[in-house]
Amino acid sequence: MDRPICPPKIAIIGAGIGGLALAIGLTRRNVDYTIYEAGSQFSAVGAGIALGPNSLRAMTLIDPRLMELYKGISRGNRSPEKAHIFADFMLAEPGFGVNSGWEGAPVGSKDFTKSGAHRKDLLDIMTRLFPTENVRFSKRAVEVRQTGQKVVIQFADGEAVDVDAVIGCDGAKGVTRHAVLTENYPDHVTARYSGRYVYRVVIPPTEAQQALGAYADDGKMFLGPGHYFALYKMSGGRLNLVAGRQKNDEWTHDQWTQDVTREEMLADFKGCDPRLIELLGSANPTRWGLFHHPSTPTYLKGHVVLLGDAAHASTPHQGSGAGQCLEDALVLSHLLAMVTDTSHLEAAFDVYDAICRPRGQKIVRTSNEAGHLYTLTHPECGEDITKVVANANQRFKWIWTHDLEADLKLAEQQFAALHG
Repeated sequence: MDRPICPPKIAIIGAGIGGLALAIGLTRRNVDYTIYEAGSQFSAVGAGIALGPNSLRAMTLIDPRLMELYKGISRGNRSPEKAHIFADFMLAEPGFGVNSGWEGAPVGSKDFTKSGAHRKDLLDIMTRLFPTENVRFSKRAVEVRQTGQKVVIQFADGEAVDVDAVIGCDGAKGVTRHAVLTENYPDHVTARYSGRYVYRVVIPPTEAQQALGAYADDGKMFLGPGHYFALYKMSGGRLNLVAGRQKNDEWTHDQWTQDVTREEMLADFKGCDPRLIELLGSANPTRWGLFHHPSTPTYLKGHVVLLGDAAHASTPHQGSGAGQCLEDALVLSHLLAMVTDTSHLEAAFDVYDAICRPRGQKIVRTSNEAGHLYTLTHPECGEDITKVVANANQRFKWIWTHDLEADLKLAEQQFAALHG
């Protein structure tokens, strides 16, 4: 595709999964850009990451090399017959439910193949697929403002740059969300506490096998009233254990994390199977508050547009957050490759918003519902584990089977109609 003589000057703020996926897509499509990253190097917050089939298709469509590299770091279920199982749903009570007649049930689909990796490993492979000279580190954006057809980014170090477009990949607390929403939608800027927090720990495979035996082979969800444990494999055979607690109290801490004592952590799961308590005991006793954006009326304002968590921070209960970053990056990179003049930018952003925002908003809403499902507080299913499994087996299909190629065709049609 021929590029314009004076292409738009595009800035990506943030070098997380969303920002890097967009960079890979733009590089593949010969679109110029600069990434501004607050940190001094690439870094990942969090541990394990799960990717559904929609995420893997997005990887392939962004750049087939990304999918090939991902195959080298990903891990699925150990048992071949459980390749298409998201997780076996057990109870967190002593005996995992067997003592009360529940032997577990699978949640999955023929359209799904279990896949997970360590977040750092994913970022490492992503950085191989675009020029590192396109990244400027230690550039923390403190303000983004529009002046006419230009956007000015003010950095904490005093530097200011003006560009034609800003793609906000700076997360749920980033300045770009403020730039897009504060004037017209001030009540929608700040992420809301979901009423849940989690503890996280990465477990060596030998330790997991010693504690759980065959239960450690494949993805598991251990559910209980007001709590859950999620267990799945990552790169190198390590296991990621996430222990979630439903508490509808207000989050009163300045940060989204809270250090507690080991005793307080374990007390959150009193009465659960001692094998789960043993594994959790090796975790740092830090509560990670789960925040989300229940409603985002628009992803854009002028030449500033949001992507990933800046657009649709979600709870992790459907394993869809990273996948949505990848889908956003796919659609937006495809649209920006069609922009031949800065006057076309708003049309590209309007189409991106029309295609990606409804799906992103639905994922935020249904993910929060899934949190109630896992803590046995869902209004329709409650503590009936049979109903919980039936609900879960229908919950993911619309996410996993989404037609991304159709999204790209629709993007082309709508963009052509808008800019004429």
